[in-house]
Amino acid sequence: MGKFRLDPLMLKLIATVLLASFFPARGHFVDFFEWLTTAAIALLFFMHGAKLSKEKIIAGGGHWRLHLWVMFSTFVIFPALGMLLVWWHPLPLSTEIYTGFMYLCILPATVQSSIALTSLAGGNVAAAVCSASASSLLGVFVSPLLVGLLMNVNSDAATGNFEQIGKIMLQLLVPFIVGHISRRWIGEWVERNRKLIGQTDQASILLVVYSAFSEAVVNGIWTRVGVSTLLWIVVGSLVLLFLILAINLAAARLFGFNRADEITILFCGSKKSLANGVPMANILFPSSAVGIIVLPLMIFHQVQLMVCSMLAQRYKKSGEKLAAQSAAAGKPLVESQK
Repeated sequence: MGKFRLDPLMLKLIATVLLASFFPARGHFVDFFEWLTTAAIALLFFMHGAKLSKEKIIAGGGHWRLHLWVMFSTFVIFPALGMLLVWWHPLPLSTEIYTGFMYLCILPATVQSSIALTSLAGGNVAAAVCSASASSLLGVFVSPLLVGLLMNVNSDAATGNFEQIGKIMLQLLVPFIVGHISRRWIGEWVERNRKLIGQTDQASILLVVYSAFSEAVVNGIWTRVGVSTLLWIVVGSLVLLFLILAINLAAARLFGFNRADEITILFCGSKKSLANGVPMANILFPSSAVGIIVLPLMIFHQVQLMVCSMLAQRYKKSGEKLAAQSAAAGKPLVESQK
């Protein structure tokens, strides 16, 4: 069954980690890849800004109850679960891996997959666009602050200070704003070349992962991380994902959201962004620590795609059944979803 296949990005990530493991960047190549990575990240967020239209922002912006819950799930419930995981220490993992889990819990939601899965499942796409995009932007400010407040790291790591927030704004937010302003001139080209822009997104992430893992390999990451550790990270990712999905599902039904909004809450409130998390880690943490810290995020990324893809398919099938039943009964589908 195709449902359980690794997505193409994950395969590329694995290949990049292997490349960095056998051929890590050393010497002058480190400076070159650092410059190239910074430029690629700026281009990545410039393109994100150029893709987001004002119409989409306005269309989904009025659904404040949904957006408020998604932000609460992303930046309050998720970090609380991360703190519980770190305090409880239920899995035989190192402190560095638990730091990685805590880091993924404070990140903003992913944009592309949240919207794509919401659309597939029959959710409120306009609200998903607005909510996921707002989460991504808010994460530029909130995530570094949460790193400083919640993560027990050494003085050389993230402290959430103004200098680090300034670096993140310069590398992530400023290109995003410039890209959005430039949309009036390049908007049509962006719409025609979304596939090319998607490839630019992936190339940027892969560059950051290669640089991070090159440094980690030089510092002996694979002497600290074995197969059993990777399997336990998968287990931890599954537990974390099922908990947040259950909480969001219960909240959506408790607060009386309709079916379309429930879907949006599930898929926007349960994701964590690899595209934001890897570049941000590159700024917030020492280069020697980035590789092992983003490892749980990389694995969680794959787990969330697989599980949520299956969940979206279930919603799609149940939606088709509801539509058929409504058509047979002569009732509008909107009424049947409430």
